[in-house]
Amino acid sequence: MRPVDASVLEGAGKVLAVHLSYRSRAEQRGRIPEHPSYFMKAASSLSLSGTPVERPAGTELLAFEGEIALVIGTTARRVLPDDAWGHVGWVTASNDLGVYDLKYADKGSNVRSKSGDGFTPVGPRLIPASSVDPAGLRLRTWVNGETVQEDTTAGLLFDLPRIVADLSQLMTLHPGDIILTGTPAGSSVVVPGDVVEVEVDAPAAGLCTGRLSTPVTQGQTPFAGFGNGPRLTDADRVDAYGSAEAAGVPTPGLDPALKAKLESVATATLSANLRKRGLNNVSIDGLQCTRPGSKVVGLARTLRYVPNREDLFKTHGAGFNAQKRAIDSVNPGEVLVMEARGEKGTGTVGDILGLRAQVRGAAAIITDGGVRDFTAVAGLDMPTFFSNPHPAVLGRRHIPWDTDITIACGGTTVQPGDIIVADSDGILVVPPAIAEELADECIRQEAEEEFIFAMVGEGNSVDGLYPMNPQWRARYDQWAAERGR
Repeated sequence: MRPVDASVLEGAGKVLAVHLSYRSRAEQRGRIPEHPSYFMKAASSLSLSGTPVERPAGTELLAFEGEIALVIGTTARRVLPDDAWGHVGWVTASNDLGVYDLKYADKGSNVRSKSGDGFTPVGPRLIPASSVDPAGLRLRTWVNGETVQEDTTAGLLFDLPRIVADLSQLMTLHPGDIILTGTPAGSSVVVPGDVVEVEVDAPAAGLCTGRLSTPVTQGQTPFAGFGNGPRLTDADRVDAYGSAEAAGVPTPGLDPALKAKLESVATATLSANLRKRGLNNVSIDGLQCTRPGSKVVGLARTLRYVPNREDLFKTHGAGFNAQKRAIDSVNPGEVLVMEARGEKGTGTVGDILGLRAQVRGAAAIITDGGVRDFTAVAGLDMPTFFSNPHPAVLGRRHIPWDTDITIACGGTTVQPGDIIVADSDGILVVPPAIAEELADECIRQEAEEEFIFAMVGEGNSVDGLYPMNPQWRARYDQWAAERGR
C-alpha cells in the first residue's frame, strides 16, 4: 500500500473512462451495450483526496460517479484478457465528476462536461493489483455520510481485465495511465456544501483504499460569451438525478380518475359508443401483442418512418436519430405509436430500445411494422403491439424521420396526445376532447349489460330485454339503485 500523491497525478499521461460497465447502471439507463465504449478526461482534471471541487458558476447539475480506478504498471499493447491484469500496477478509488449543463456541447465526447479542474479525484491509497482478485473488489460511495452507491465487480458487464485488453488493442497503455472503470446505479447530483466519499476495498484480501473525500464548493467565475455556456433540458435533469421523480420533473399524463374509468371498460364498449358519435375509423388493426390480455391506457407519442432511400438514411438514420429520440424521451404512462406503413420486411424496435422504453416508463409500444429480437422484446413487462417478428435491422426498409406529428398506424390516424386504449379485443384511438363523457357513457352501458347478462342467465328471453323496453328499464333502475350504480 502507498498513498496517492502528486507523483501519481503527474505520471498519468492519459485518463480513460468507460461509459457503461455496471449492469445496475445500464438497466437504469435502459441500454445494455454489447461491448464497452470509452471517453477521455484531461489529466489536469486529476486531484487528491480532500481537494475541493467547484460547481462552475451558472451550472446546476454537478453529478458524482464513484468508480474503481486502475493505474497501469507496465506497458500494455495488444494484450489478451488473460494477461491484462498483469499490466495493472495499482487499484484505487475515483470520482468521475461531471456537469450535465455542458453535456450537450461536445457531441458525446464529454470534453468540457467531464474535464474540469478537480473533476477526477483519486485516492487516498493505492492497492497493489497483484494482491487482489479483480473479480472480488467492492465499491461504495457516500454523500454527507449516507451510502448512495454499493456494488462489486461481480456486477460488471465487462470485467476489469477485458477493459484493459480492449483499450490496448488500439493504443499503448503506458505506466501511470489511469482507467476509470464505470459507475453503478446511484449516481446523482451534489450541491455546494456536500461532501462525496468513495472507497474501494478487497474484502477477501483485507485491503482498502480508505475514503476518497471531495468537498463541493461554488465557483464564482462566470462563463465568457465566446464559447458554449450552460444549457439544460428536463431530460438532462432526469439523467443527472437518475429518475424524473428525483429530479422533480413533472411528467405529462392522463388525469388518474379518467385513466381509471377507461381502464374499467372494454374496448368493445368504447368502440360501440365511438360509433354512436360517428367515429368509425379509430381502431388500429391487424396487430398482435407480446403480452396477450394486457390492458393499456395512455397518451400517444408518435414516430414516423419513411421508405429507405440510401442517401437520406446517411443523414437521418445514423446517430441519435428520430427513433432513438422518441424512445429516449417517452414519459411514464405514454404509448409510443409508430407509423411503419404496414411494412413487414424489417424490425422497427428491438431488445435494447424496447428495454429503454420500459425503463422510461412507457405503457406500451405500438408499431404496424415488425419486431426484431422478438424473444427479448416479448420477455419485457411492457407490452408491444406489432405486425410480425423479423430479423432484419431498421435500415433495410425504413428511415426514422420525425416524431410527435400526426401519423397513420394500422389503418387509422393518430395524433400526439390522443388516448390509446387497448385490450384483448383491439386497440382504439380516443380523441381526448370527448374522453371523459365517453368513459361515463361506457360505464353506464356496461352496468346495463351486466344486468342484462344476469337476467339472461336466469332464463329470461332477450325479447324486450336487449335492448330494454320500459318494463325492463324500470327493473334495471331498481337493480342499479340497490347497487349504487
